[in-house]
Amino acid sequence: MSLIVATLYKFVKLPDYAEKQQPLLSICEAQEIKGTILLAEEGINGTIAGCRQGIDGVINFLRSDSRFTDLECKESTAESPPFQRIKVKLKKEIVTLGLAEVNPSEQVGTYVNPEDWNEIISDPEVTVIDTRNDYEVSIGTFQRAENPQTESFREFPEYASKNLDPNKNKKVAMFCTGGIRCEKATSYLISQGFQEVYHLKGGILKYLEKVPEEESLWKGECFVFDERIAVVHGLEPGSYDMCSSCGHPISDTDKESSKYESGISCPHCFDNITEEKKAKMQEKKRQRGE
Repeated sequence: MSLIVATLYKFVKLPDYAEKQQPLLSICEAQEIKGTILLAEEGINGTIAGCRQGIDGVINFLRSDSRFTDLECKESTAESPPFQRIKVKLKKEIVTLGLAEVNPSEQVGTYVNPEDWNEIISDPEVTVIDTRNDYEVSIGTFQRAENPQTESFREFPEYASKNLDPNKNKKVAMFCTGGIRCEKATSYLISQGFQEVYHLKGGILKYLEKVPEEESLWKGECFVFDERIAVVHGLEPGSYDMCSSCGHPISDTDKESSKYESGISCPHCFDNITEEKKAKMQEKKRQRGE
C-alpha cells in the first residue's frame, strides 16, 4: 500500500506555538504519522507521511484551529516509509533567513499558478532566480534560472544586494521546492524596493504535479528532504541517492568515481572528509552489517 507524503506550511501569527507542540505530537503518534513539523511564532512548516486516514486526521486537527482553516497541502506517494520517526520542533523561524523584520504574513510577491509559470519565466524582461541551495540546484532547475550558489538561505540577502538592482531588475520571478522560501524571499525583495516580484505558487512540486512533461520548462530532477531524495514529473521517485557523509545527492555517474565509497564518501566530499570522520562512517557501516 502506498503511503501519502504531505508537505504543508503557512505563515501566520502563532504566539502560542509552544503550546501546540505536544497536542500536535500526540495526534501524529496516534495516527502513526512520521516526519518533521516545525512550529514558530511566524507559522508552521512540515513534511509528514502515513496512510490516507492518518494524514487526513492530522490535517483535520490542524484545520480545527481557525488560523489554519485554509492550510494547503501538496501530496505525493511513496512505496516505502520516507521517514523513520515523528518530530515536532519549536523554532525561531519556520524557514531561516535570519531577518526578523521580514514578515510574509504582511507582504509577499505575486503568486503565479503552475499553469501560468512558463509564460512568466519565458519573458526576457523577467529575472528568474532559483532560491534553493546550490546542491539542490545542481540536479535540476528551470530554464533561464539563475543559481545564487548559496549554501544556506541566510546567504540570500547578500546575494540579492550584490546581484540584483530594483532599477535594473524590473521584474523578478523566484521559485523553490514547495514555495515557502519564496514567501520570505519575495517579502525581502519588496522591502528592498523591488516592484514586480513573482513566485511560483506551490513551488516546484506543484509544477511537476500539474504541468504535463511535454509542456515543461523544468530540466532534471527535484531534490526533496526525505528518503526519496528526488522526484520527477508526476512526483514519481527520481534516480538519485544520497551520500551518507555529506548529504549531497549522488547520481549513477558519481558512483562510478574513484572518490565514491558507499556509506563513506562521494566526489562532492572526498577531498574534504577527515580521517576521523571516515573512521566514524566506516564504524557505522560495520554496525549496520554492511
